[in-house]
This record gives sequence, C-alpha cells and structure tokens, in this order.
Amino acid sequence: MTYDPASANPLAGNPLETRDDMSRALLDLFNPLLPFFSKGNARVRLDGAAAHFDRAAADLEGFARPLWGLAPLGAGNGRFEHWSRFAEGLANGTDPEHPEYWGTVNGRDQRMVELAALGFALALVPEKIWEPLDARARNNVAAYLKHARQFDYADNNWKFFRILVDIALERLGADFDRSLTSQYLEELEGFYIGDGWYRDGNVRRVDHYIPFAMHFYGLIYSKLVEDDYAKRYRERAVLFAKDFKNWFAADGATIPFGRSLTYRFACAGFWSALAFADLEALPWGEVKHLCLQHLRWWRDKPIANRDGVLSIGFGYPNLLMSESYNSAGSPYWAFKAFLPLAIPADHPFWTAKEKVPEPGPITSPQRHPGMVMMRAGSDVVALSSGQENLQMRFGTEKYAKFAYSAHYGFSVEADERNFAGAAFDSALAFSDDGLHYRVRETNTAAKIAGDMLYAKWSPFKDVTVETWLVPAAPWHIRVHRINTPRPLQIAEGGFAIAKRDFDLDTLSAETGAAHVIGEADFSGIADLGSTTKRMGLAQKALPNTNLIVAKTLVPQLRGEISAGETVLVTAVLALKDPHAVSGIWAERPAAPEIAALEEHVRKHGIAVSAIEAPGQMP
Repeated sequence: MTYDPASANPLAGNPLETRDDMSRALLDLFNPLLPFFSKGNARVRLDGAAAHFDRAAADLEGFARPLWGLAPLGAGNGRFEHWSRFAEGLANGTDPEHPEYWGTVNGRDQRMVELAALGFALALVPEKIWEPLDARARNNVAAYLKHARQFDYADNNWKFFRILVDIALERLGADFDRSLTSQYLEELEGFYIGDGWYRDGNVRRVDHYIPFAMHFYGLIYSKLVEDDYAKRYRERAVLFAKDFKNWFAADGATIPFGRSLTYRFACAGFWSALAFADLEALPWGEVKHLCLQHLRWWRDKPIANRDGVLSIGFGYPNLLMSESYNSAGSPYWAFKAFLPLAIPADHPFWTAKEKVPEPGPITSPQRHPGMVMMRAGSDVVALSSGQENLQMRFGTEKYAKFAYSAHYGFSVEADERNFAGAAFDSALAFSDDGLHYRVRETNTAAKIAGDMLYAKWSPFKDVTVETWLVPAAPWHIRVHRINTPRPLQIAEGGFAIAKRDFDLDTLSAETGAAHVIGEADFSGIADLGSTTKRMGLAQKALPNTNLIVAKTLVPQLRGEISAGETVLVTAVLALKDPHAVSGIWAERPAAPEIAALEEHVRKHGIAVSAIEAPGQMP
C-alpha cells in the first residue's frame, strides 16, 4: 500500500470534539519530539535547516514553544509524564556553566520570544517547573529572565513578551524594575487603531498577528492581572470577535494571509484565549465551534514529517514559503490553540453544544485590514486593498494580492525571472522584457467604500495603476486603469486549484477567458470588456508554490498594452463545484463603469487603516 503522507499527521483520526480529544491531540503532537530532547533536556533540535538566529536559540525554540499547550494542560490537571524534563531543561538552559546553556541575551534576540512561553508556564504551573528546582537553579532562572528583559524588544507584539516574563517574576516573588512593564503596556496602546483592531507595530500591515499575538497575549494578561489594561483588552476582544469570525469558512479553514503561516492552527488561538480568559465574546457554543472546527480542518493535511514532527510549511512541508526566522521548532507556536485545556471540564466552553455561527451578510467590509470578506459558496474570500511588507521574503505575495481564499490560499513565486511560467494568482503582473516582472508591492492610496475597495499603486516608477475591487458573489470583479509611457506585457491570474496526476484535469483557454476544472474545484477568469485584447492561459504553476496544495493550476489572462491609458475589466470565480462550468460560469457579471466607481469612492471612500501612516489614525 502506498504511503499516505497525511497519515503521519498526529491529528489524523481524532474527532476533536471534547476536552479529552483536545488533550489527546496535544500529547500526540508533543510525543514525537521526545527523541530529540538533548541529554540535559534544555534543547530540542529537529533538523539541519537554519533560521537567521543561532542554533542555540533554535534549540530553545524547540524546547519552549510546546509549553504554550503543555502549561494549560498542567494548569487544568491534565496528565503529562515529562514535567521533569522541562524542569531540568529550564535549570540547565539558564545555567552559564552547563554545556546546554542557551546563551546570554545582549540585545534584541530570538531568545526574548521564547522566554515568553517560559514566563507563561512559570506563571501558570510553577509547581511543575519551578518548585522542583533547588535554590541555585531558581536564582539562575530568575537572573536569566531579569537580564533579558532589560533590553529593548522589537517594536511590535514582542513588547508583550517582557510583560509575560514580568508576570512570572511577580508571581515567583522576584525583585525587578516594574517601570519597564508599565512602559511597554503603555507603548502597546499606541498600536490600537479602533473597533478591536491593532497594528502589529508601527507598520502598514494588519494580519493574523492581531488575533494570535496582540489579542492572545492581551487576553492571557486579562486572566492573570486585574487592572485597567486588562479591562481594555477584554473590551477590544469582544469587538474584534465580531469581525474575525468572518475570516473562517464553514469547514473551519481560515484565510491564510500575511507572515508566519507555518504556525498553522495558532489561527485558532484567539478563540482559545477567549475560553482561557472566560470571556464570552460570542455565545460559547460559537466560540467552541470556531476553535474546534479550525483544528478539525487540519486533520487530513500532510503537515507532519514521517516521524510525526510538524514540518515548516502550511498545508504540506514547504520551506519556500517560510520566513527567515522559522527554525524547525517554529511550527510549535500552533500549540497556542490548546489554551482551553487550562479551564475545567465544567466550564461553559466545554459544556456548551457546538453552534455554527449564523451566516452574516454576503459581504463584510473591514476598514482596518482594508478587506471585504465575501462568502463564495462554501468558501470565504478576502478582497484586499493591499498591505505592505517590503522587509520579509514573499511579503508581496503574503500581503499585496487582490484576493485571498480560505479554500485556495495563495501562492508564492518560485522564480523572479520567469514571467512566462509564474502563477500570478490574484495578482496583475507587468513585464518590460518578458523575463522579469513587477506586481503590486505597496499602495500610494487605499480606500474602502462600503463593500468596494480602491487602491493606487505603481509596478514601475513611471507606471501607475488604479484598481477597484467589487464583490459580485460568488464572483468578484477587478477594474484596473493603467497609465504607462511604454508598452508592457501583462498577466493576471485567478485562484489556484489542486492539480491531479495523469492530466485528468480540464484546461480551457480562449480569447478573453480561461478556466480549469479539477477533481473537486472550478476556477475561471474572464475579460469583461477591456480596452486591449487578452488571451486565456491555463497555467501549470511551478510545484510547491501554493500554500495549501503542492501542485496547482491557475487560469490567467495575458496580453500586451501600449503606451498611454489601458483599462482592464476582469471577473474571477472559484468554487468547490466542477459543474460550475455549465452553470454560474456562463452567467458573467456586468462590467461596472469606471465613472460610477470613481463617484462611489469619492462619496463614500474612507482611508484603509492598515496603510495609513502609522500614528495618523484618529
């Protein structure tokens, strides 16, 4: 029988419906790490690939990150047989004289990130990893934490890491400078932009770090500390929940968007943190369903290596899409999803019957991330005005596409010198030599007007593009007005769908349209009356570029534009329905008039928070 890579997934076969199921999932995910603990238990090294930080910090990551789930398990009196490993590892890792010492923090350092997990565990289960230590080990641990916290942390969600360490120091009775805690609590307030939304620092992006970092840590704080900050964090989480629930499809998938997606089911961390903080932001049955349904979505994905260790990647092992700061231990941030194990079995999160949230309107405009969430059949699509990340690998693909799908994800490009073979899903690409290309990387303006989005951007310094995105569920329409002083080649893509072996899929391309039909999916792109002719292409994308499936097909429209003004009008459709080709595909939406779009934005447009200059929000 042929090996099925999904069979190595520790979640496979788990119904993930009860507290016991979640406990089992956590232990099944953790146990494959046991052979890779070092002799002194302070380091967990999983493979030979590297992150930008040193190997000792990567080994600490492998040791510390599982505690995001194991500490709640311990706090909830769950059975775990390896606390002695963590107590010993904590003692040895902070002992400068031990060969497994983690290294001294002398500035901004990855170790600061991992110490947050240790701080959380020390605050939650000191009886497991602190009380067993002798006086010398305790002094070393406290000294290590106090030394690291004095340095400046990154100007984003990292500021919570000092705060989590400080909560632990407070609970352990250590003496430390509390003014640094207050400083970061107040600086974090500067990232709040309204309606439950934050930025992740003074940057032009709003991504999954808002739920699984900013709110996650804020909710933990609100459970462990009582003050005005805690009260604010809880009020903001209630507001945020109403928007964030629209990021999830009925099958539990969430919209992959932004960086650090190898943290996978950390995307359920917000719902888990609500349970931990005892905050009923939505009815408990809905919170429980959103949390568990997301975990269930991962059960059949080949996300683990043959030994059950989680891989770097998203829907399958994939180093290409990773960040420079992803080591082999990074995926264990996913254990943030297991916070509900800290609460007792009689908590209403666990006793409530799961309830599917009532479907809201077809479209849900969200000003702060600059998105319009659109339900398209069983999928959820985020039409996006485009955000900015020019510092990180594939920041353009992760933040600046026109649309992101819970079912179809998005793709990163594997070759920046392959205009002819690129995926360009949910993107418009330009080339002046047929080899290199440019897509949207950032905007000079972005507005949301009801459920319509507008952006102005430049692929080249001398080329300007204005883009309007209009939902027409299950379709969406893109209108691009391009001004260029020179001729350019162009390519625009729809959504990527899974490609089968043996050429079993249907590929269709003609003047003005292209569509592809897979085993369970349909994806199409159609011209609605552009001022230049475009030819359809059913692109066989390079392997391992899409986040969810390893081989994909992408319908595209390609052509050439002359110097001057060109208007492109495009309709895009993707559904989990191969029969759509004989139904909705033939029912093209009407092309909007640019003058009407301009007037609508003029009357109703407001600036997108994510790309406004940080600090300029009202």
